Amino acid sequence: MTSRQQLSFPRQYARTQRYTLGVPRAFTVSPDGSRVVFLRSPSGTDRANRLWVLDLDDGLRERVAAEPEALLGGAEEELSPEERARRERSREGAGGIVGYAVDGAVELAAFALSGRLFVAELRAGTARELRVPGPVIDPRPSPDGRYVAYVSGGALRVTGAGGEGDDRALAEPENEHVTYGLAEFVAAEEMGRSRGFWWAPESDRLLVARADDSPVQRWWISDPAHPDREPVKVAYPAAGTADAEVSLCLLGLDGTRTEVEWDRTRYPYLARVHWSSGGAPLLLVQARDQRTQLYLAVDTATGTTRTVHVDEDPDWLELLGGVPAWAPDGRLVRIADEGGARVLAVGDRTLTGAQLHLRGVLDVGENDVLVSASAGEEAAEAEIGEIHVYRVNELGVERVSEGPGIHSAVRSGAVTVLASARPGEPGTTVRVLRDGKPVAEVASYAEKPVLSPRLTLTESGPRRIPCAVLLPRGYREGDGPLPVLLDPYGGPHGQRVVAAHNPHLTSQWFAEQGFAVVVADGRGAPGRSPGWEKAIKERFTLTLDDQIEALHGLADRFPLDLDRVAMRGWSFGGYLAAMAVLRRPDVFHAAVAGAPMSDLRLYDTHYMERYLGLPEEAPEVYAANSLITDDGLSAPENPARPLMIIHGLADDNVVAAHTLKLSSALLAAGRPHEVLPLTGVTHMTPQEQVAENLLLLQVDFLKRALDLA
Repeated sequence: MTSRQQLSFPRQYARTQRYTLGVPRAFTVSPDGSRVVFLRSPSGTDRANRLWVLDLDDGLRERVAAEPEALLGGAEEELSPEERARRERSREGAGGIVGYAVDGAVELAAFALSGRLFVAELRAGTARELRVPGPVIDPRPSPDGRYVAYVSGGALRVTGAGGEGDDRALAEPENEHVTYGLAEFVAAEEMGRSRGFWWAPESDRLLVARADDSPVQRWWISDPAHPDREPVKVAYPAAGTADAEVSLCLLGLDGTRTEVEWDRTRYPYLARVHWSSGGAPLLLVQARDQRTQLYLAVDTATGTTRTVHVDEDPDWLELLGGVPAWAPDGRLVRIADEGGARVLAVGDRTLTGAQLHLRGVLDVGENDVLVSASAGEEAAEAEIGEIHVYRVNELGVERVSEGPGIHSAVRSGAVTVLASARPGEPGTTVRVLRDGKPVAEVASYAEKPVLSPRLTLTESGPRRIPCAVLLPRGYREGDGPLPVLLDPYGGPHGQRVVAAHNPHLTSQWFAEQGFAVVVADGRGAPGRSPGWEKAIKERFTLTLDDQIEALHGLADRFPLDLDRVAMRGWSFGGYLAAMAVLRRPDVFHAAVAGAPMSDLRLYDTHYMERYLGLPEEAPEVYAANSLITDDGLSAPENPARPLMIIHGLADDNVVAAHTLKLSSALLAAGRPHEVLPLTGVTHMTPQEQVAENLLLLQVDFLKRALDLA
């Protein structure tokens, strides 16, 4: 690779937002199978998504249904603080139309743009603004397409989709701490629930979440680069402290209100809500320790609930996408951990076994369930890093996707949209299938990366830890061993060893700088088995043990110089990188830790308590896993290793206090280190010039730290 290409990758990677711009996403298929709706920006460097329609019955024609620049008259997009927070929780870095919702027939779409409410008639291809109080958050049409509900100023409001001017509030906050129709912090950040209201199938009422964050402690996030600005006050539920109080009510368009009843003291977490035609609203509520959860059916006349099913687990219960749901015949569809496997259950029957590891439900049809799954521990052969789409029913399991890769799907009736990312192909291929046969392909406008990974997917060590190994493309056998860079996430919900091209591009760029790069998914990482994920209960330190096992297990097969080993990572990966040089300096000689957790009591309730319990009940567990309480900081037998710590000062997830406390502890222990503060940067990895230069600075640090000329 030429020097120009090496230096151009960071810039291209930043400008394209990790090659995500221009990629079609957020697909919806109309029930009649005639239209596919999706979002896509017009180029690989344009952030502004447009709303598109693919007409399957009209020459397979793609057309724009809504264009942000035209709707805003060329004005710059303006985001409210609430919308910025929503995008931070979802890690949304694009602009324009970043989300939309549709009516039951997929003929009307609603979306917010610059805090204003717009609707698009998907058949006609026209879009218009509905004049309502703003700023608007999360607008959603009623199933019959007559109304649009949305949130503004913490109130749940509804307006006529035709712009009749009958806008009104169905519920308004009683005080500044209350919101109606929005997901509270831990629901959006940790539970995968990003919304807070759901239409009834009959379009006559809504099920609405009320969140009161007055019990939650307040933190202040300041911008030291602008001392003239007031700090931002945030409600942050750190481990062991109070969560927001969440309840549900049924709000009728006629003004009626019915409270939904369940034991919110024992089951305070509202994790999932499902309301489909032909069934009562279905709730999934969790105990605070996440070891028990109830599936509840709501009586819409009285608000009372009945228990449909109970799940219990000695460690924790994982929340997965697409479940719970009702099957058309009224049976409960759920994913359960049974017999050491993660399986699909419909009613009283388990339809999959240990050959598959369920990742989520994609669609519940009349005769089958469409699921996402990886090969289970009892699969006939290992499929390292692969995720496939399957049809499941009482007759068996049928794979829909083909070939190694990461596959996902959206389906309605006979039409399926199948998105596939493969190891040897840049980007994502999107095909539209009808009755299982390809009928169209949705184009991607993403830029082609200036490099491709030299990727080997393998397993390492006695535990068969999934690994990706990347060498410089110009490396030849006999060139000698290379300094090693471990590049993991290494923790829950963060699979990095995947059978796809683009996720390994940054690792390959580091390889081009003269490293053998190793990515390992040890215990705690998703995609293998419940036991694999839950082995880290109270023991985050096992994730470091597995990185070392993977490294040593690869050394006899790849040109790894074990005398020059570094690690880099972000978030949990940053925590892991810092722990590597602090606890195992005999193995690791340098590290770059981005946004690392250090004092685990400072992280949020739903995440940290799931793995470590309550701090007041298990202080020794938190001390054993936290970096700032590490006895190794001052142990004379542990030599100091070069450590660069990077943190965004505007981070409201892993707040900058983690890095400041870690730096103070290192300084007190006499351990040299570097701190790189990023002004105005949140927990999302930064973009544009900051992202470009950040990669270059990391390479420079690692070469200095490992004494590489």
